[in-house]
Amino acid sequence: MLNNEITERLKIEYPIIQAPMAGGVTTSKLVAEVSNSGGLGMIGAGYLTPIQTREQIREIKQLTSNPFGINLFVPNEFNVTESEVKSASEVLNPIREQLNLSRKDGFEISTFNNAYETFNDQVKVVIEEKVPICSFTFGIPSKEVIAELKQHNIILIGTATTVREAIENEKSGMDMVVVQGSEAGGHRGTFIDGYQESQVGLMSLIPQVVDNVSIPVISAGGIMDARGLMASICLGAKGVQMGTAFLTCVESGAHKVHKEAILNANEDQTLLTRSFSGKWARGIKNKFILKMKKHEDLLPDYPVQNTLTQDIRKASSAQNNQDFMSLWSGQSPRLAKSQTVESLIKNMIAEAKKINSYI
Repeated sequence: MLNNEITERLKIEYPIIQAPMAGGVTTSKLVAEVSNSGGLGMIGAGYLTPIQTREQIREIKQLTSNPFGINLFVPNEFNVTESEVKSASEVLNPIREQLNLSRKDGFEISTFNNAYETFNDQVKVVIEEKVPICSFTFGIPSKEVIAELKQHNIILIGTATTVREAIENEKSGMDMVVVQGSEAGGHRGTFIDGYQESQVGLMSLIPQVVDNVSIPVISAGGIMDARGLMASICLGAKGVQMGTAFLTCVESGAHKVHKEAILNANEDQTLLTRSFSGKWARGIKNKFILKMKKHEDLLPDYPVQNTLTQDIRKASSAQNNQDFMSLWSGQSPRLAKSQTVESLIKNMIAEAKKINSYI
């Protein structure tokens, strides 16, 4: 059960993929340790520059000779006005004052004009550095980008939160698709369906996607141990992608306050918010989320709101203050442990074999 077309194609020992969490969580050490332990380590390159992307790829190559992958954010069109940016800044200014930060009126919207250029440059880096696996979040890249990557024999993995999105991934030429249930922590890869429509639980989503696509399905969202892995496989998935479980590992680059928040949270303490980034994401409830709730509908879309809150999140982290940090987490925080990557994977596989013997 644990050796299938995913392990074969990705050249990994176990069908376990570490979610590519952007923003500093996926350190070179974390990615390499996952690959060294038989899974697939993934770089979350969403917020990296092309130069930083190349540096991290090269660093990981020094730490592992096993395959690893990279995830890129597909740039999206967005509409925002100067006045929306200004009014969102006004809402955030009292919080800035609490953190001893200077007030802001907003910024130039033209800041975001180079998103497509950055993405295309990152794609070039992936090809030049011969990264064997590349996944995408927030959409599907152009036919030209897909063709170019395939020309270099790079395995492509798409992300979907509904059956419709999974079908589109297959049509575009993706080799595999990660299906993210609504339990997933942080941002999910919704790109066709609306926020409400994409709130499908993982156990409902897996079999419906499996019945409608012929490419291998990888399940994600709230999976923390062998039980989630085996349940996913029983429903037709070929492997799992786990985020929160790896985020609390020793090798993860997540802030200690973030790790502690997850390790001490209950299942009813995570909720969906667009206050931090302008895109719906699941995290642990804190002061910032509660304060911003009444303004949520008026906040600008991602990536504008994400840029507006950057100084707040940074200062909060520097002050070890969890009140204004984005504490992304899936719905299973009670299952999170502070452990090494090696022990997480080793225990999962031992437990999975035990469960398999009962089936």
